Formats: sequence, C-alpha cells, structure tokens
Amino acid sequence: MKQDSTRNTSYTVDCEDYVHVVKFNPFDSGDSCSLIAYGGNNYVVVGSCRFQEEDAEVEGMQYKTLRTFHHGIRVDAIAWSPETRLDAIPPQIRFCTAASDRKLRLFTSDLQDKNEFKTFDGHSDYINDLVFAPNEGQEIASVSDDHTCRVWDLEGNEKAHFVLRSPGMSVCWHPEEAFKLMVAEKNGTIRFYDLITQQAILSLECEQTPLMSADWCFKNTLKIGAVAGSDWLIWDITRSSYPQDKRPVHVDRARLFRWSRVNENLFATTGYPGKTTTQLLVHHLGHPQPILTGTAAVGSGLTWHRTLPLCAVGGDHKIFFWVTEM
Repeated sequence: MKQDSTRNTSYTVDCEDYVHVVKFNPFDSGDSCSLIAYGGNNYVVVGSCRFQEEDAEVEGMQYKTLRTFHHGIRVDAIAWSPETRLDAIPPQIRFCTAASDRKLRLFTSDLQDKNEFKTFDGHSDYINDLVFAPNEGQEIASVSDDHTCRVWDLEGNEKAHFVLRSPGMSVCWHPEEAFKLMVAEKNGTIRFYDLITQQAILSLECEQTPLMSADWCFKNTLKIGAVAGSDWLIWDITRSSYPQDKRPVHVDRARLFRWSRVNENLFATTGYPGKTTTQLLVHHLGHPQPILTGTAAVGSGLTWHRTLPLCAVGGDHKIFFWVTEM
C-alpha cells in the first residue's frame, strides 16, 4: 500500500484485473475495519481496509483480501446488505451484483465453507443500479434500461414493479425514509415512490439530459444530487422541483455523483473514461472550485468510506483512494 503522490492518489491497491465497480460497505459491520467489494470481468473480491486517518497504528493503509467470489461474467454494479456482520459467529457477508447478462446475483458467505448465490431473473435489459433496503436488508431494488424499477425479496420474487418513462440510472433507499424509494431516469426526472401505496409521490426535474447518476444525501434527507450532461445539480426538495445549484464540471460529460457519508456539503463526481484517464472531482458546497482533482487510468465506479472523507475509484488493475478535507 504505497502513497502515490505523482497522481495525487492517497493510496492504491493492486488488483488482478480491470476493476469495473468498487463499493465500500455503507453499513456498520461490527468490525473496526471497513469492508470493500470490487468487481472485475468474472469475479467479485471482498476485502477489508484500515487507514491511518482512523488508526494511528496503521502506516498509510492496510488492505487484506477476505474472499474472491467467482462470478463468471462482468460485474456492473454491487450493493451491500446491512445484514453483513463480521462480529457474528460465524461472520456473514452478503451482497448483490448486477451483471451484463441482465441478472441479479445474491451472494451469502461465512468466509469459510458456506458460499451460496441465487440468481434473480426479470429485467429484459442492462441493469444500471441496485440497492438493499437499508434497515432490515430483506429487499433489493434495481433499475434498468428496460424502463422499470423492480423490488425483490431475497428469494428473487418480485414485490413491486414501477414503469419508468426512460432508462433507470440510479436507485437510492435512505435509512431514515425506509418506505420511500428514489429513482433517477436518464430523461432527467427523479421520482420518489411510496412503497406502501406503490405510487409516485414527488418528482424533481434536471431540465437537461442525459442524467447519468443521482444520489440521496445520507446526512440530510432533503438534499438530492445528480450529474446530467456535463453539470452537477443539487436540489433541496422542500424548496423546488428544480435544482437550487448547478455547475458545469466535466468537459466530456459527467458520469457519476456520490455524496460523502460524513458531510452533507461534500460530494464527488467523475467524468467519462477518456482515452487514458478519468477525472475525479471532489466538491464542497461552500467552495466555488473543486477542492480536489484526481485522475485514474480509465477509472470506473465511485464510492465513499462510511466514516472518513475518503473516496475510491476503480481502474486498470488498481483501486485508487483519495483522502480529502472536511
């Protein structure tokens, strides 16, 4: 784990393959280390991380691979279950993936002998995002290019089905709003659905396309962020259905938007993978310019640490980590 100053990366981890997606576990797993999962062309690796920013005894970063799961096909999205516990006996790791064959796969492991997976069929096109119900973890929501958002139980039965007007790009489930689902569509509309009545209850408009990614702020349920075209956009849902703040950031179109989990004014965006590098920008709503600019060789995926102002991006045989200021 070396400090890499030339590309202003705080840390890097070497991987055996191209990293298509990377995801910190957003839930407390009962251990001092953070869990991270990343997906390659045919496998998912689950590892644990510890950073000097949280533990003075660590020099730089400690990374350990806990298990490699054979996947057989390229991994496009990963969601962690809140049921993942390292302090249970035996420990339980649970996550779900979306793959290029339009299927979801639910993995459950005790990191020893028990390694199970179930396949969920139903989407008829590419799945762009998925998320677990944040409190109990008994349901999974997914959105697809097939113009649907679907909610599944852990057996793969469809519990709800929302018809969208364009491809679904992002789906978010907030622990403080467990009966609402946020769905962002490529046509620039973000809708909130009531899971009890299965009706749309609120919608937000970008007024520009394509919307590629949206996120619901963990620290403030009233804040929504997205990237559309080459801009980032921020809403306060109590004030207007149109963004209160927006700014052009990526010349070649923006790709991903993710709120920090520790500060409601901190977020990151990525540009499209260019011929050689992808730009990562970290923004703070109190600053007119990005507070950190990073580049990753053909990067993909973007994820924030659960308790630190630290984000990670996947790339060619590497994961890149950046630590930023609060």
